[in-house]
Amino acid sequence: MSFLQQISVLILTYNEAPNIGRTLDALKSFPEVVLLDSGSTDDTLAIAAGYINVRVCCRQFDSHSAQWQYGLTACGIEKKWVLALDADYQLPPQLVDEIGALSPSSSQSGFYISFRYCVFGKPLTATLYPPLIALYKRHNANYIQEGHTQRVVVTGEIGRLTGLICHDDRKQLSRWLAAQAGYAVLEAKLLRSSSWQDLKLQDKIRRLIFIAPWLVPLYCLTVGRGFMDGRAGLFYAMQRAVAESILAIQLLETELRGNQ
Repeated sequence: MSFLQQISVLILTYNEAPNIGRTLDALKSFPEVVLLDSGSTDDTLAIAAGYINVRVCCRQFDSHSAQWQYGLTACGIEKKWVLALDADYQLPPQLVDEIGALSPSSSQSGFYISFRYCVFGKPLTATLYPPLIALYKRHNANYIQEGHTQRVVVTGEIGRLTGLICHDDRKQLSRWLAAQAGYAVLEAKLLRSSSWQDLKLQDKIRRLIFIAPWLVPLYCLTVGRGFMDGRAGLFYAMQRAVAESILAIQLLETELRGNQ
């Protein structure tokens, strides 16, 4: 029996009409896909209704960690394993086949999966997106909030898959900019509340304020070989420049207000 039969896919959605159809198309081999929606007003739910393996739950959004935890515990998921995906994550057929062929030992509780970042369907040579534990045993998982996003803590042995998830967000730029502004508030709070010695190198660079907005896009174009990806690589580098600049401005504003 395919291991897919032991997995429920959990996806958080809010106005994801530009993405959700492509994501669900790649999940037709999974017996159950649960969409936890935060009150979409676009065609997200109408698109989801066209897939027989999809059911929808709704909850008002408060934080990413609380939303994911609600999905695990209050949406009727009974299968032992969960594949947790954002609405703009697409699984290539090779990755679906790899997951279907898994036969985890009793000590294994999860798997890291790496990403291939795409810009309007064009895969980039390299990005800053780290691997995540996206497939895990439901009862071994717990979500915690870290800055603007969440992290799943899974007890037990964690393996790693070779296939890549395609991250391909095609929402409007205005949505992306609004999201970055909200993320920056949470990320700045985390950076300022953490001791210097506990920060990772990239977060130390961010807390210096004036370095990350130019260093990160330069890294993406050179070390990350974004120059090989043409306009798509330039688009990604400029996105990172804007995101780091918004965070730097938020950190600086917080510092200045604290001096009033």
